[in-house]
Amino acid sequence: MNKAPLGVFDSGIGGLTVARALFERLPNESIIYFGDTARVPYGPKSPDTVRRYSAEILAYLLKRGVKAVVIACNTSTAHALGYLKERSSVPVVGVIEPGARAAVAATKTGTIGVIGTAGTIASGAYERAITALRPDVRVYSRPCPLFVPLVEEGWFDHPAAELIAREYLEPLKRAQVDVLVLGCTHYPLLKKLLSRVMGPDVKLVDSAEETAKVVSDELERQGLLANGGAHEHRFVVSDDEPHFRKVGALFLGGKLKQVEVAPL
Repeated sequence: MNKAPLGVFDSGIGGLTVARALFERLPNESIIYFGDTARVPYGPKSPDTVRRYSAEILAYLLKRGVKAVVIACNTSTAHALGYLKERSSVPVVGVIEPGARAAVAATKTGTIGVIGTAGTIASGAYERAITALRPDVRVYSRPCPLFVPLVEEGWFDHPAAELIAREYLEPLKRAQVDVLVLGCTHYPLLKKLLSRVMGPDVKLVDSAEETAKVVSDELERQGLLANGGAHEHRFVVSDDEPHFRKVGALFLGGKLKQVEVAPL
């Protein structure tokens, strides 16, 4: 039994979708969540910058005594997963491979769409992960850079969001994908809108639940599970704590307690 907390980080608020899945699958675990709200979004930034930011957050979480780190950010996973694994004294899990696995399991036609930030799509990380699992699959990718600011603004079902979504997703509809991977942890907050635009025959894949399963299996394999007793969740941001509380409550379905500000 290991009562040390899990570390979870994202460029901002979106990674709370992963945190929520972890709360549900691992109810005995304590979690420290770091949202880099001062520097969101990561999507348009260079791979070197994303790696540097991610390494700074890793160092912070390690100082807080975490027993494992979950990169709840697709852009950070795409650019920094290997980099962080080399520098971490604890296990590090990203969100791309679990999402790819769920997409391959869900497709009936072998035609998969992926949406994400400009950085995630440009990296080709999802295509590589999906085709490594099933080489015959056709993958159509589309960057959707305006989705993150829409979510951070709380515009989950705003008419402007629908106009933008229809513009972004039209090529994927023409390609007749039957699975759409939400390749950014902000995007599940747009699920209702995206489902309406894509139609009822397209399954939306949110990697949060699959990532939580991978984390659970890794903790069990390494003997790091907390098997009971008191636990608490802490939330840390690099800026704008009031906005994080307000929008973050929509992700978690309730008020956030113990939000700290820790500029890096």
